Amino acid sequence: MASSSLRTLLNHHHHCSSFKRLPPPSSSIFLNPTSTTTTTNILSTSSSSTTTFSLPSSITSTTNISQDISFDTLQHHLSTQNFRQADEETRRLLILLAGEQAQKRGYVFFSEVQFISEIDLKAIDELWRRYSNNKLGYSVQKRLWQKANKDFTKLFLKLGWMKRLDTEIEQYNYRAFPDEFIWELNDETPEGHLPLTNALRGTQLFNSILSHKAFEGEEEQEAETGTKPLSNKFLKPNYSF
Repeated sequence: MASSSLRTLLNHHHHCSSFKRLPPPSSSIFLNPTSTTTTTNILSTSSSSTTTFSLPSSITSTTNISQDISFDTLQHHLSTQNFRQADEETRRLLILLAGEQAQKRGYVFFSEVQFISEIDLKAIDELWRRYSNNKLGYSVQKRLWQKANKDFTKLFLKLGWMKRLDTEIEQYNYRAFPDEFIWELNDETPEGHLPLTNALRGTQLFNSILSHKAFEGEEEQEAETGTKPLSNKFLKPNYSF
């Protein structure tokens, strides 16, 4: 089980040279990229405002296998608007924070998300929100998920993880990773578009992240209807990122 803490308070624009560096990003943090061609006709929903956390700009965490984990690389990629690398770094951090078995396997099981500390997951989310003007991050995704009554089909459309097809009937298919995803922040970037979460094995991993205690304070819908899986109009989802 990962246990972690905030160790260092540093200036917003500088990093500590004494931090241990993370190993170089793997080319297959979760799975190798593939493209998909599945379709749906579900409409997306609207977004709302969000809140912010206040956390140090440079932080470290220590796992139970005596390995220092630094968030400085993630902060650097986000501060320089390198969102593709920030997305890769986020997945790598989740694997490290989830524990030794996840590290050996190379990806996180949904049941291992509980081992990621509240402080660490909030720190990752805070960095995404800080450098995107509160447009990106897990807590943003959770708010949109709640607004969609926890319907993952509607959520994926809202996040821009699917695109509309040029057909007479309104239909959508999954975007191909990585070329069809948006790796820059502008007016056309869908709210909550990043970070990505692999849904190759279904929505349980994403559900576990959004349901983590780190985000328990996020505003809930007045009438909660429970989690809704992807519509049965989808073929098996294939988010290989």
